[in-house]
Amino acid sequence: MDGLPISDYALLSDCRSAALVSRDGSVDWLCFPRFDGPAVFCRLLDPDGGRFSIRPAGEFRASRRYVPQTMVLETTFTTADGTATLTDGLAVGRNERGHDLGARSPSMLLRRLVCTQGELEAEVSYEPRLDYGRIRPTLVPVPDGLTAHGGSHRLLLSTPVSLRLDNGTASTRIRLTAGQEAAFAVGHGQLPAPPKPAWTAAEIADRLDDTVAGWRSWSAIHQAYEGPWRELVHHSGRVLQALTFAPTGAIVAAPTTSLPETIGGTRNWDYRYTWVRDASLTMRALWVAACPDEAKKFFAFLADAAASQLERDVELQIMFGVGGERELTEHELPHLAGWRNCQPVRIGNGAWRQRQLDVYGELLDAAQRLATQLGDLDAVTRRFLTAAADTAAARWREQDQGIWEVRGDPQDFLYSKLMCWVAVDRAIALAPRLHAEDRVTDWTAARAEIRAAILERGWNARVGAFTQAFGSDVLDASALMLAITGFLPADDPRMTATIGAIVQGLTDNRGLVYRYLARDGLPGAEGTFLLCTFWLAHAQTLAGDVEAATATFERAIAALSDLDLLAEEVDPPSGELLGNFPQAFSHVGLINAAWAITQAQQRSAVDPA
Repeated sequence: MDGLPISDYALLSDCRSAALVSRDGSVDWLCFPRFDGPAVFCRLLDPDGGRFSIRPAGEFRASRRYVPQTMVLETTFTTADGTATLTDGLAVGRNERGHDLGARSPSMLLRRLVCTQGELEAEVSYEPRLDYGRIRPTLVPVPDGLTAHGGSHRLLLSTPVSLRLDNGTASTRIRLTAGQEAAFAVGHGQLPAPPKPAWTAAEIADRLDDTVAGWRSWSAIHQAYEGPWRELVHHSGRVLQALTFAPTGAIVAAPTTSLPETIGGTRNWDYRYTWVRDASLTMRALWVAACPDEAKKFFAFLADAAASQLERDVELQIMFGVGGERELTEHELPHLAGWRNCQPVRIGNGAWRQRQLDVYGELLDAAQRLATQLGDLDAVTRRFLTAAADTAAARWREQDQGIWEVRGDPQDFLYSKLMCWVAVDRAIALAPRLHAEDRVTDWTAARAEIRAAILERGWNARVGAFTQAFGSDVLDASALMLAITGFLPADDPRMTATIGAIVQGLTDNRGLVYRYLARDGLPGAEGTFLLCTFWLAHAQTLAGDVEAATATFERAIAALSDLDLLAEEVDPPSGELLGNFPQAFSHVGLINAAWAITQAQQRSAVDPA
């Protein structure tokens, strides 16, 4: 079977776990009880991986939207005889509001189908496949529901109708007329917990309403941005919150695994973990609306997960499990065919063992940007951030795998050196808050040394641009961050030359930007990278070319799905979204570029000169 386009899916989240729902009403991906938990539906990665489908029988048209200011989905089905609306959500804890969103989510998928006009016959197919499809569970009828047992996990389906059972699948057809409804819920638990009573239609409707209210309360205190693309920026903020694991404040890069970076290739990775880099950039992107609770929780999570590493003179691990787990060993699941037969399917991520020196810069930059929200830092966080700056100052000369996690030989990547410069630069500004005034002399010396090395060895006169690594002729879009971080003014001749070289040498016929076009130790090519395209718009803005920046931004957002979701990359031939979905990095880039363009327009309005 050809997998549905990635953009065909909608994201549901309870700020603990995530589901993907197709346009035709099929839940094809759901992990309980955490983002990185074993999937109970994974048809996304295999035709036999399990799903929960509610759709009209026969031909129909579908349109969909998120309930305003929420991550609750409404899909409207229209047939020749009638219309019905399917509302889907992952329940948050009852009465969870604002900062508490997701703190006590019950691991419950809610689905409510309401006939709004005429009559409609719907097909229901419930096919749980536990542990990434490795377990076809036993389905057992209980009052008003079905239990599914397999391994240590169990599911309880609350259903208003009896279902026909056949080899681990439950199905039926239901006919609704205007005003009638059918509501379902799938709850998760682990043995030997006793079965919970099934939920009634009234309880499901009530919890959907409560989940809508919870998301709206979060939006009310976090959606402060006013400017161009306002709704896109606000929605991207909600997507980033949806990728946050509420109990710890960890932020996953994406809620899926093994959606490929190139069709037919092997660049299929598990992104359901928190990268220090991604999470730091996410907090930075939300700094306008970030509240003290989120900022403090995030830094406390990192300090708790990683502080002891730096104290033992061990390099900061680049990524962690959402609960702070350090070992994320990579495995392949050969029983899954993969999306459009793209193999292997992987869980875990071997990049956890890599050295990536840029993480110190992203971390300190986020701390400096969020200094007001963080307020007085506790002693553990102060020591952690100070140690991170010291490590960047001591190790910046070393080679690493770089921001793109190249699985080849280590190099002197320009971006890694730049972010070590950012680490000590921001630490100098934060020194009073860190109680680290005694470190400023050493940090200042390191900052000067890193700067000199970048200017001397990062610039390539033959190419006429800053390049991927010291001595390299390879263009890399991460060089745009020289301007975005403030290392060089964007209108510096070397910076404008680099921007021009990237436009000429790293864009496709849509004007979208590749990360790089060099060999990287992996077979196959990849698509254009949306974060890099937003970086280009950001850098063009800082260079004073707001018109070009706006055009670049518009080309990037043309890749948005109908629900305004972005994956990591775009396939150049087809324009399809590629990679794990939705991708935090891409929505971070959208927010930051929109903010930069807005600030430039406001400055121009005040001072046209």
